[in-house]
Amino acid sequence: MKAVIMAGGFGTRIQPLTINMPKPMIPLVNRPIMLHIVELLKQHGISELIMLLYHQPEVIKHYFGDGSEYGVRITYVTPLEDLGTAGAVKAAAAYLDERFMLISGDLLTDFDLSAIVDFHEQKQAKATITLTPVTDPLQFGVVITDKQGRITKFLEKPGWGEVFSDTINTGIYVLEPEVLDLIPEGENRDWSKDVFPQMLADQAPLFGCNQTGYWADIGNTDAYLEASQDILQGKVDVHIDESPAPGLERIYLGEETLLSDGQPALLEGMVVIGSNTQIKGRARLKNCIIGRNCIIEDGVELENTVVWDNVYLKRDSRVQGAGLCHRIRMGRGVVIEEGVILGDDTTVGDEVYIKKDVKVWPSKIIEGGSIVTANMIWGEKWRKMLFEGAKVGGLTNIELTPEFCAKLGAAYGSTLPRDSYVLAGRDVIRSSRMLKRAFVGGLLSAGVNVRDTKRIPLPVLRYKLTTFGEVGGVHFRQAREDLAATEIIFHDADGMELSSGMAKGIERVFFKENFRRVHFSEPGAIKEIPQIFDYYCEGFLRALDGNLLRSKGLKVVLDLNHSPAGELLPRLLTQLGCNVIELNSNVDESVTGNSPEDIEQALDQLSRIVTCLGATIGCRICPSGERLQLVDETGVILSEIDLLNCVTALVCRAEHNGVLVMPVAAPETVEQLAGDWSMTVKRTKNNARSLVEAGSERQVQLVAAMDGRLAFPPFQPHFDGLFSIAKILELLARTEQTLGGIRQTLPTRSYRQAQIPCSWELKGGLMRKMSEHSVDLEASFLDGVKVRIDNDWVLVLPDQHRPVMHIIAESVVANRADTLLEVYCQRIEEWKQELLQS
Repeated sequence: MKAVIMAGGFGTRIQPLTINMPKPMIPLVNRPIMLHIVELLKQHGISELIMLLYHQPEVIKHYFGDGSEYGVRITYVTPLEDLGTAGAVKAAAAYLDERFMLISGDLLTDFDLSAIVDFHEQKQAKATITLTPVTDPLQFGVVITDKQGRITKFLEKPGWGEVFSDTINTGIYVLEPEVLDLIPEGENRDWSKDVFPQMLADQAPLFGCNQTGYWADIGNTDAYLEASQDILQGKVDVHIDESPAPGLERIYLGEETLLSDGQPALLEGMVVIGSNTQIKGRARLKNCIIGRNCIIEDGVELENTVVWDNVYLKRDSRVQGAGLCHRIRMGRGVVIEEGVILGDDTTVGDEVYIKKDVKVWPSKIIEGGSIVTANMIWGEKWRKMLFEGAKVGGLTNIELTPEFCAKLGAAYGSTLPRDSYVLAGRDVIRSSRMLKRAFVGGLLSAGVNVRDTKRIPLPVLRYKLTTFGEVGGVHFRQAREDLAATEIIFHDADGMELSSGMAKGIERVFFKENFRRVHFSEPGAIKEIPQIFDYYCEGFLRALDGNLLRSKGLKVVLDLNHSPAGELLPRLLTQLGCNVIELNSNVDESVTGNSPEDIEQALDQLSRIVTCLGATIGCRICPSGERLQLVDETGVILSEIDLLNCVTALVCRAEHNGVLVMPVAAPETVEQLAGDWSMTVKRTKNNARSLVEAGSERQVQLVAAMDGRLAFPPFQPHFDGLFSIAKILELLARTEQTLGGIRQTLPTRSYRQAQIPCSWELKGGLMRKMSEHSVDLEASFLDGVKVRIDNDWVLVLPDQHRPVMHIIAESVVANRADTLLEVYCQRIEEWKQELLQS
């Protein structure tokens, strides 16, 4: 007698176990599930096997070969398309000219197959379905028979209202070859939905044979872990390749398995350990299956857990009721709760906590100290921190999903007073709107009200926050460096970027899932602020010398980049008497962002239009309204450093008094310019919050970042690209200068910068090396280490959020700046090597 083994399923419901292998090859006690079926068939005298393959067939063929190693003879049939359970068997009809058994390759059972065949013969059936009672029949096909065993009724996956029996179809059939005549060749057919109902309607001899042994459909990860425990509990008898350990009851060891110092007392219940695996020190294992070539260090505790091959678990980790797939690397002190599945090639850092039922797809990296609360399917890394400064960013719909944002909103709301108000806005990108709506839902669930400004320039949102009414604000925007990513910027009640203390408070709630859930009658409300633009415009116009601007009638070319600024800025400049030529002014939500090539083309176009029309300046504003890029009247596109220097020079010439706030990395030309006009420069750390905090002090005329962001505190201390354009026009009018003319009078110093990749572990050591190096030099430690060498300087600055070191050099001589940059880059690389070898 022959048997057909169905082994073609995709195993979608049991992912991530089946990402890298077909479902019948999932190891069960260190052997593929299907090998247990092959041996069961062989025990009952069935050694002529036909394997029906479809998904990853090579894996199965490579393992079983022709079957001779396992005492059977195997024929493989691989249909070219998905033909359904019955259609696939029809594809093997050429090999089925006698009675045969059909069985799934992903079952675990000890049914008496011989008794089923005998029943079939006794009843002279055309088809016999093996039946068994289960406690929950909803996910199976329910079958009922008469007293003679003839099937009278069945129903696939019924609801509880439809259940008429607890006896279900196990997927094990005995069939006569003429049944295959009911299946059209090359067409998709299913046994339970098509063939058996037709036989029932034709009153063909269709019988059900009841069996009461062990039977489990390993359809999902919970069923897989449960089946593994059933084996360890002795509920089903299967062959185990590992040998019983001498003198140790229910302990099975593979070849060359090493138990450190002979510590058998720490192995409890039934434990199976594969070949060449090392259990070190006083690791404790209870009811576990461990694969081959694993290393489990001292202090590790595993209970009711399955570990596949080539897994390395460092000391003091605790895993309970979980499944760890192939080639996992786990750091010290990791805690994994029940139901967790880690896919192949996962790397888990030290002190990670993975909560119950989390599934991690293969090849993920989980940073040390993380608390993992949700499945990891897309993206590569789970971070232990959400915030980079005041920002949460990630790949849109991959790392930042609506579910993630709803949790983040709930966590943020839980840190705020109930019934308080939060201002929420976004850029024009659709994905920003999608994620903001999910975030707002989370806020409302915590009893926090939302004032929804919809699409709005970030400076306008910040300006509103400087007034009363809200305890904070969030703005969603497309990332500047990666169009596929979204950034969420958090602000406090004063419009400042969120402090690190507040960010850590949100992270604590998020990771512990300690959300404040209000009563169903008390969720927050969504309200709009229709006057928010009018309020901003009023302050905007009041802060400028409108009469002067109107008297000049300056011409400005604006590339509004399809941003919400297009609804505001041209109107304001027109009211100030400017002649405005608009580019890309329509607010278009279908725009998906600007690539570097798009930006280059846009600036080139802006340059040509400025010179062609004889405009005073050309301006391009970023989608969120913070940054700007300038073109002078000669068509020269200003670099970020030139922009900073030109605006500094304009402010100095116009104001003659006050303070300029600059980051520590800004060029020293600003000191030269300020000194010429009796102004002072205040240096701060190179982050937005430090700059804006310093800009809130008295007499500050300008705050400048290094990336095209400017703020004029007499209007507001926050970066504002809209106001900056108007203010620069006013400064040009007051000084009666041109931007190109200013640029040509700037002090000539050469500014160079570079980035060097540097792991987080080496950053501290590198800064120690740089500090030691600066002992005999004039140095400052405001942010990074900045050393002065004669009239030149070098700054080594570790990036706060990326594994990168910044090296910046400035000199009055271009070659000297190049040399300094090269010397210190080389020095950093040498220090890295020294640290790695120490």
